[in-house]
Amino acid sequence: MKKTKQDSGTLLLALVAGLSVNGSFSALFNSLVPFSLFPLLSLMLSAYCLHQLYLDRAMSEGMPKLVTACFLLGIFIYSAIIRTEFPQMGSNFMPVTLCAVLLLWIVVKLRARGSSTD
Repeated sequence: MKKTKQDSGTLLLALVAGLSVNGSFSALFNSLVPFSLFPLLSLMLSAYCLHQLYLDRAMSEGMPKLVTACFLLGIFIYSAIIRTEFPQMGSNFMPVTLCAVLLLWIVVKLRARGSSTD
């Protein structure tokens, strides 16, 4: 399992897609968050780029779980940030806790992938 630059790019695109999904949902359906086209545009572009990566090359073993974790991390990061900015939406304890757990899991899996290639 060789870690390539494509794997890092895929993980970053999944993170951006997660941020964009939650940002688009908040911009469209939450009255506290001001409307912006940027999350919608970034969602379309990140989904298109992820789709092109999927069509061009197969993912290496273990990557789908990491991509899903990065996507969920993006969703929870945006939720934590928006709840910090607008405290009326409620506490950000759960999103921050889930972000920390997901980030720890991602780091452990990435290190395990890196050590298995040596």
